[in-house]
Amino acid sequence: MQRLSERMLEDMKLAGLSKRTRESYLYTAHALVQHYGERPPARITPEEVRAFFVHLIDERKLSPSSVRVHLNGIRFLYERTLGRHWAMFDLIQPHRGRPLPVVLNRQEVRRLLGVVRNEPAKTALTLIYACGLRVLEATRIRVCDIDSRRGLLHVRGGKGNKDRYVPLPERMTEHLREWWRRQRPAVWLFPGRAEQPVTPSLLQKTLKTALGESGILKKASVHTLRHSYATHLLEAGVNLRAIQIILGHNSPQTTALYTHLTPAVLSGTAAAINRLMGDL
Repeated sequence: MQRLSERMLEDMKLAGLSKRTRESYLYTAHALVQHYGERPPARITPEEVRAFFVHLIDERKLSPSSVRVHLNGIRFLYERTLGRHWAMFDLIQPHRGRPLPVVLNRQEVRRLLGVVRNEPAKTALTLIYACGLRVLEATRIRVCDIDSRRGLLHVRGGKGNKDRYVPLPERMTEHLREWWRRQRPAVWLFPGRAEQPVTPSLLQKTLKTALGESGILKKASVHTLRHSYATHLLEAGVNLRAIQIILGHNSPQTTALYTHLTPAVLSGTAAAINRLMGDL
């Protein structure tokens, strides 16, 4: 399996998959092998692979998104690395439900950030909201990624291993200047241990604690700050295409989700419809 793992890793690099995706796919391949007692993948039959996915759904009760990760990883192993194209993979279609995400209003965001006492975490969480970042993107920001003259933040290696620039608010630039003067970070804007960036888990734990202290009852996470940012932009009149670019979404359909979360947009739509239909 060691040699096969190395070959699969090489194939994923050639396919241009991000480091995080490569790690996920390797994990799913090893899960399949372990399920069948370390039997080599080449000796696992299509029927057994099918049974493995039934096990994931019925016994382990994985979410549809987790099942899709396993499907993509194991399918890559067999089709790209082993050269086996099984029609069975097309039959595995986890339900693609999309519940509406939790969103905080502007006052709730400020109340939540206001109770965070850990200064590095507070600055990082504030940056996540102010620029609509994913938590992993925020932890990997370097000092050189801040372009205060143009008011931009360079986000490197986002989802899909894509770079992008996002607007950096003037007030956030001031926060970051103050942060740099006090901490003098050399490489990573938010350094952790052993010259590595701060871990996402630290930010998740900090926000969970702050949520309890703030009295906010919504089931929020660090990613909720990103959802809230997008919703607040939409309420402020920023068009969906611009928000899509800022967030780094591939599809406008993903960004359009926020129209369902925005009372201001819905009320404006209702007013427009009433005007159009007023003479019926």
